[in-house]
Amino acid sequence: MKTHPLATPLAATIAVLLAACSPDAPPAATHRPVRAVELHYQANSETSRYFGSIQSRYESDHSFRVGGKVVERRVDVGQRVRSGDILGVIDATDLRLAEDAAQRQWEAASVRATQAESDWYRLQALKSDGSVSASEEERARSASETARAAAKAEARRLEIARNQVEYATLRASRDGVVTAVRFEVGQVMGVGQPALAIADEGQAEIVVDVPEGHLDAFKKATFRASLTTAPDETFEVELREMAAQASPQTRTYRARLVAGPGARLPLGASATLVAKSVASGPSVAAIPSGALTQADGKPALWIARPVEGEPSVARVELVLVEVHGYRNERVLVEGPEEGALVVAAGVHKMSPELLVSLSAASAEPGSHERSKQ
Repeated sequence: MKTHPLATPLAATIAVLLAACSPDAPPAATHRPVRAVELHYQANSETSRYFGSIQSRYESDHSFRVGGKVVERRVDVGQRVRSGDILGVIDATDLRLAEDAAQRQWEAASVRATQAESDWYRLQALKSDGSVSASEEERARSASETARAAAKAEARRLEIARNQVEYATLRASRDGVVTAVRFEVGQVMGVGQPALAIADEGQAEIVVDVPEGHLDAFKKATFRASLTTAPDETFEVELREMAAQASPQTRTYRARLVAGPGARLPLGASATLVAKSVASGPSVAAIPSGALTQADGKPALWIARPVEGEPSVARVELVLVEVHGYRNERVLVEGPEEGALVVAAGVHKMSPELLVSLSAASAEPGSHERSKQ
């Protein structure tokens, strides 16, 4: 029997069509992939960073105690001085003339006092033989005492005039470094006008401004600091002084901290202060803020419970939580058990008992969200 030439290809085509019409095999089950983070509880701690500067604990303004024209300036900013060093000089010509006039006044008053005392002594001798009355002797005694008191007053005026001459020379009141100079040669300075500032290098402190909302935690915190020039070299510091009143301009409280022995704090340098405080109360876990949702108006989280026998598949469950605060892009919560998997993204697509795939869960090292240290 002969076979038609088209029989074989036609049979193959019919076989393919029949196979295409056969029932499909059931597709493999697919679940919505989610990103989850593991819950870890720690003490409710907070770390805050503040940027400040190094200032001297003792920094004092120096001023001339008399007014006049500056004729000499002997220091510049950054120069180290010792107690008693001359910083500047004011023209003392008029002051010396006043001193000379006071000297003359005192000498004249002294002569009058001597003359009045001699007159009194003579009248005392004449009173004994009745040549003068008692009233005349009494007047002589009063004149002598008045002249003597006037001489003492002129002596004090002379002393003041001499002091004025001394005050024309401004001297350092302590050892330190000059941090500011506010006068020049030829400038006329008034009495008490700040001329320069001297700071004690041996009493350096870190000065920072603390916002009102951080005040209570700051007072209970422990501190470490570093200089901007050496950020990896940290050292312990402790709070020495906290301002009792906020600045009217910035509404911040100024804090001064001292470093431990061996720390070198150059004046004017910038510093970073790290304050770590542990709040009282229960332990909390830090999770991404996007994981937080609501159930009947109360805060809640979607918890992924792994299905037994299928570690990559989980069933989600809505669990109420208690919120203890916020830290930047994270929220501090309490409620679910330690190690629970929290759905961190796409919470608006979750529904109770929904099966999800944990293949994208954050199981890699360092992916767990922890409370801020």
